[in-house]
Amino acid sequence: MPDILLTHGYFLGEDEKEQQIMKPYPPLGLLYISAYLRRAGYEAEIYDSTWGSKPELFARLAREPGGTLGIYTNLITRANVLAIVAEARRHGWTVVLGGPESANYPEQYLAHGADVVVVGEGEETLAELLPALASKGPHRLHGVAGTMFRDESGAMVSNPPRPQIADLDSLPWPDRAAIDLPRYVDTWRTHHGSGSVNLITARGCPYKCNWCSHAVFGYSYRRRSFLDCAAELEHINEVYRPDQVWYSDDVFTINHRWLYNYAGELKRRGLRLPFETISRADRMMKEEVLETLAEMGCYRIWIGAESGSQRILDGMQRAVTVEQVEWATKAAQRHGIEVGMFLMWGYDGEELEDIEATVEQVKKWNPDVFLTTVAYPIMNTPYFGKVADKAVLTKEWSAATDRDFVIKGRHSRNYYKHADTWLRSEVAAFRLEQDNPAEALARRTEALRARDSLLAAAHEVEA
Repeated sequence: MPDILLTHGYFLGEDEKEQQIMKPYPPLGLLYISAYLRRAGYEAEIYDSTWGSKPELFARLAREPGGTLGIYTNLITRANVLAIVAEARRHGWTVVLGGPESANYPEQYLAHGADVVVVGEGEETLAELLPALASKGPHRLHGVAGTMFRDESGAMVSNPPRPQIADLDSLPWPDRAAIDLPRYVDTWRTHHGSGSVNLITARGCPYKCNWCSHAVFGYSYRRRSFLDCAAELEHINEVYRPDQVWYSDDVFTINHRWLYNYAGELKRRGLRLPFETISRADRMMKEEVLETLAEMGCYRIWIGAESGSQRILDGMQRAVTVEQVEWATKAAQRHGIEVGMFLMWGYDGEELEDIEATVEQVKKWNPDVFLTTVAYPIMNTPYFGKVADKAVLTKEWSAATDRDFVIKGRHSRNYYKHADTWLRSEVAAFRLEQDNPAEALARRTEALRARDSLLAAAHEVEA
């Protein structure tokens, strides 16, 4: 039996939407923990639920009862995690949870059967926790920094937070050999003609957008050396032969000097793998940054534009202007880099004029692709605190996610569907004006109808 069995509760076979998209990536957090524990002398096993099923995982738990199970939790896996916790406890497993979701709801997860919740980074905490569990059991973990548990009386104990790992180069690379990573590459290649692997060069984000969760890394920002990152990319290229990579950093271009050094090191090693990543418009406001990204092979960069209304952006504490978004978008496209854009409807205080501003700005920005969502409050974010007195969960907590909160008095989801149609039709019309004016007119007619429908639905509110 391993010292710890690690899993994450996401099953691709249950996700109909992702089965249509088929762009899965492995859970890097678990791979980092596995590598760290193995180096420390522990035996770690990963059950990668992406390719598995609950019956198969449950059979694994029944086969060797009484071990320690570590589960990574995020916003979308709550119901699955709780089902796994219940089955693990049925077979005598000690259950340790980590990740942003359980850090936001430790009391609830402990009440639903978890033994320990790890808050913050998991590597050093688990290395101390495993021998403590073996010698003391799950109810006498006082002093194990970065953990929460219930003592022998049932009272919840919150140990002090654990200092963050200052030197990320001290960590081993993710334990990709512990899972079927070639299957991820092959799945991408089969469905998209290009196999992809993910990696990170930094942890954390120092920006304070008030709807964004910082449950694991706080507002820290720590980056690996460009030499270590380049060596890992070279290893990935040699072992897995992907056609592209995904840098999973929150803000890839935050440090320009690091970026230039990294690009230079990749060039020295003869490495040029196409990639996409995420950044902020204000950290792309130099031609040299875009030139460097293009030379490195960046084919798409995602920007969290969120709204075309400066008033809403300021309310979000985005610290970005609509002018910066426009400059960054146009500059990236000049250098042959596609721009993807994230947009958000329904943020607190949004009015019709803010939606109109978003429609007009997206036409002006003209990103290559954009995705929209309706704002939802994530526990322990400033946005959640702002709307807490109006936030109502529509399901039992165990069956819900933070996406199931409705904001009393806010416009209905139907209202925002019309906003979406209005936006997409207006942008399509704008793009068709020169080459196909007849089709452009048809799409503009659709946009006007959607706007009228939105106005007609203005009385519909969430209750």
